[in-house]
Amino acid sequence: MNKKILFVSVTVFLLAAFFIAATYYQSQLSSTKTALSEDALEKLVRVGAPMKGNENAKVTIVEFLDPACETCAVFFPFVDKIMKKYPEKLRLVVRYAPLHKGSDKVVRLLEAAHLQNQFWPALELLFAKQQQWTQHHVAQPQIAKDILSSLPLDQKRLAQDAFGKKVTQALNADLADGKTFKVRATPEFFVNGRKMQTFGYEQLLQLINEEMAKHY
Repeated sequence: MNKKILFVSVTVFLLAAFFIAATYYQSQLSSTKTALSEDALEKLVRVGAPMKGNENAKVTIVEFLDPACETCAVFFPFVDKIMKKYPEKLRLVVRYAPLHKGSDKVVRLLEAAHLQNQFWPALELLFAKQQQWTQHHVAQPQIAKDILSSLPLDQKRLAQDAFGKKVTQALNADLADGKTFKVRATPEFFVNGRKMQTFGYEQLLQLINEEMAKHY
């Protein structure tokens, strides 16, 4: 009888110990995931990168885009819709991933426009008229520059800044981080450091909602 009681007691003790250990492991795993996300977020957000929304928002969307990418242009209104729906809860940061031939020069124009506080109007205009300055998925930078002439930009400064030190540093940083985070197609989204695993509007919205539920 005593042996039976001892056996049951030991079994209960072992089960309890296993449960405690499993719970601790899961909490540690969860903490690690959170730490990785925070670390990734810090690396993903380049200082000075184009941003819209609340700069103090608890949820940050980082989008790697290529201005010559048709999917980026088509998806742009959806992202804009999400930002307008949650203007105080979200921050959108844009990074460059010029994967199409010639688009690196168009990215330089965008970043130069950013230095004159005209990034978002410039991006919206280039997306709207993308078919005019891309031919067979190849960017035509001069045509893109001509299109941007309709914006209130200092054209002489734009041309100088496009190949200046600041723009070159920004482009090089984005190219390097694109490789680090394995950005092989555009648009590529990260939400609080979490990479969107499958592409789509609903998938992006789900990821955003998950992060907002955690932080708001």
